[in-house]
Amino acid sequence: MPHTQGFDPDRYIELQSEHINARRREIGGRLYLEMGGKLFDDLHASRVLPGFTPDNKIRMLERIRDDLEIVVCLNAKDLERQKVRADLGIPYEEDALRLIDVFRERGFLVEHVVMTQLTDDNPMAQAFAERLTRLGLKVSRHRVIPGYPTDTRRIVSEEGFGANDYVDVSRDLVVVTAPGPGSGKLATCLSQVYHEYQRGQAAGYAKFETFPIWNLSLEHPVNLAYEAATADLDDINVIDPFHLSAYDRQVTSYNRDVEVFPLLKTMLERLAGSSPYQSPTDMGVNMAGHCISDDEACREAARQEIIRRYYKALVDERREELDDIVSSRVAMVMSKAGCAIEDRRVVAPALAVAERTELPGSAIELADGTIITGKTSPLLGCSAAMLLNALKHLADIDPELHLLSPESIEPIQTLKTTHLGSRNPRLHTDEVLIALSVSAAGNNEARRALAELKNLQGCDVHTTTILGSVDEDIFRNLGVLVTSEPEYWRKSLYRKR
Repeated sequence: MPHTQGFDPDRYIELQSEHINARRREIGGRLYLEMGGKLFDDLHASRVLPGFTPDNKIRMLERIRDDLEIVVCLNAKDLERQKVRADLGIPYEEDALRLIDVFRERGFLVEHVVMTQLTDDNPMAQAFAERLTRLGLKVSRHRVIPGYPTDTRRIVSEEGFGANDYVDVSRDLVVVTAPGPGSGKLATCLSQVYHEYQRGQAAGYAKFETFPIWNLSLEHPVNLAYEAATADLDDINVIDPFHLSAYDRQVTSYNRDVEVFPLLKTMLERLAGSSPYQSPTDMGVNMAGHCISDDEACREAARQEIIRRYYKALVDERREELDDIVSSRVAMVMSKAGCAIEDRRVVAPALAVAERTELPGSAIELADGTIITGKTSPLLGCSAAMLLNALKHLADIDPELHLLSPESIEPIQTLKTTHLGSRNPRLHTDEVLIALSVSAAGNNEARRALAELKNLQGCDVHTTTILGSVDEDIFRNLGVLVTSEPEYWRKSLYRKR
């Protein structure tokens, strides 16, 4: 459907930076600010809040850059299981380095990495910590604390937080972030607050978590989209019971914050004499809900994201031969949001192409709502054909015109099959774009088509078979939002990723 802005990014930057500064004044001492979600490249937020740009948070923090430093957390267990950041396709340790580079390029102070949940059985984490040290970073090690987060007596003691390394930060606003969820950001913040008080310095904690949005209802599609995004973690949105008890007002939180809040409150009461927070919602500083300018646009964007998450779960389960646990959870979220796969406009046209040709098909919805399809042919895969068709439409080029002649494609096919060992002679999206770029040197139509690539960002695509890694990477780099049927074209036991 046509892209409609539903979120005011400038208002968000203004309100959010003001609110964080207000919280700093309330705390009085050093503030540890946990950044839930992605601090940079927040692609989920940009999809469900149209108008929110992936770097909105970092742009907001640039207003107070000289007052803050950034600490990056990594869970040792994530390194051992080689966890990958799904939206970028890179492992967490490499994403940590990428994030540090991004932050530093924008002028932020980043010196410290915290390795959380470290044990003696984490050789990969230990090796990466040594690599970080060789790169000039300061690494702090936090061990697993038995009984966390319920055994508050042990946690708030020398045997608990006291056994962790202190992160020797230098500024009074410390932003704690990570490549993904479950990295130990909250525990790191609380450990630091504990150590600050042991050193005679007042300190506080606040949380900047975009989702769920506390002042939207539990069943609002934007909050349900967050639940769908974290279905693999078994996270659920809940009414904040502490807020309801303290203020007789229903607001939205999620289970992990509710579970850990008693530890936070008890610790602050023990260290400072009292807690400034009566609920998980109190500790948040999120102003995103105040910056929604078109609620219906955000609702529809969120419903579309839930459907995309459903297809992603189906494909992941098919690839890994898993039970349908995650997809069933997302299906329940779809039901609560009142949406179905039929609401994704590119699904039916792609399936129609496959049914008509008995070969894989694909479809893309352009920004103006136009649907363009692609079919599998002896020369091109359906994704490559769809890409060329879309670029021709955007450049107002005759759809019957061959941007790439069969004569120009044939040498590439020969290279693939004869010299590089590929069984598939059809061109993938990357090969088509390279061939188109070569043609652009002497072909005005090819040049015009390439110039339209930027207008594919944010467009929806559906394919009737699971994409290979090459096509996935190309679409990701173009900013195209892809879903696929959980089916492979050919039946085989070994599949090259």
